[in-house]
Amino acid sequence: MNRYKKGFLSLLALLLLLPLLAFPGARAAEAAVSANGGTPKTRTVIGVSVATLWKSPGLARSIDAPSLAAPVDMKAWTQAMNTTAKRRWLTGKTETQALYGREVKIVQTKGSWSQVVVTDQSTSKSRYGYPGWLPTAQLRTVSAGEWTGTSAAEVVISAKTTTLYKADGKSRLLDLSFGTRLPVVSAAGEWMQVRTPQYGTARVSAKDVTVTAPGTPALSPTGAQLVETGRAFLGLPYLWAGTSAYGFDCSGFTGAIYAYYGIPLPRDASEQALAGKSVAKPDLQPGDLMFFAHQNGRGSVHHVAMYIGDGKMMHSPKAGRTVEIIPISTAGYANEFSGARRYLND
Repeated sequence: MNRYKKGFLSLLALLLLLPLLAFPGARAAEAAVSANGGTPKTRTVIGVSVATLWKSPGLARSIDAPSLAAPVDMKAWTQAMNTTAKRRWLTGKTETQALYGREVKIVQTKGSWSQVVVTDQSTSKSRYGYPGWLPTAQLRTVSAGEWTGTSAAEVVISAKTTTLYKADGKSRLLDLSFGTRLPVVSAAGEWMQVRTPQYGTARVSAKDVTVTAPGTPALSPTGAQLVETGRAFLGLPYLWAGTSAYGFDCSGFTGAIYAYYGIPLPRDASEQALAGKSVAKPDLQPGDLMFFAHQNGRGSVHHVAMYIGDGKMMHSPKAGRTVEIIPISTAGYANEFSGARRYLND
């Protein structure tokens, strides 16, 4: 083979590999699919009530220990961050959160930590899902068939939090956040029997859940229903990267409300601002999302809020504040308004 032909083939091979090299977990993910005949036999899921994903291992403080354990203690962690400075410290160090049972893909493992992508949180950062690091002990492996194939339905936690019990209904296992989804095994009076990553069949109170077929909306929401669901979290302290009932960031809040109804939004505000369809400010309806950008609305999007009607919006603003309702004319927001989007069918 002459050197020109050999060089051309080397260049072609490199070009074919570029999509994989751009994201280091791609080769491993595709190899796993290939090894399982095109369909993975197992899935990796979150095995704690709420997993916090970090930008890199080794960033956590001593007060973050409850969030790194397995099981986690979200109440202890959030209560320990009892000053604005302690909460603001997380900015840029944590990436997102993932709820119990959510699927992730492992990119790489270093020591006791794994880099994963959360497959149901869309982002331009990776076509596989939202990336971040978490303790490997917070992950579980489940049978792909049992987790998604044999159950005709799943429960969605509708309460702010509820308790997961052993099958006998007496022994507590975990506290679960609003929005957590688990496969249904059966209904049993006041209980729903559910499948779990590490406890086999367990149960939750039927009054704290809705039941939906996988991949379909739990309900067909109106804008008013979205607003009413969001109101349940008024007064909840802001948490950077938060996506659970223990604390939301701005896009974690709007994303969680829509996700409860089976409507997925991109994870970050800047990308939520590109989804759905554009709505003019005079045409805002309850449930529409409003976006705010630097440079008096002309720069990059940095915040999102939900319009609730009557010239008001509901949002999770920043560290030191809580989920609140304010007029859309509020200084600091009115001048930074950059557009609105609608995700419901008219």
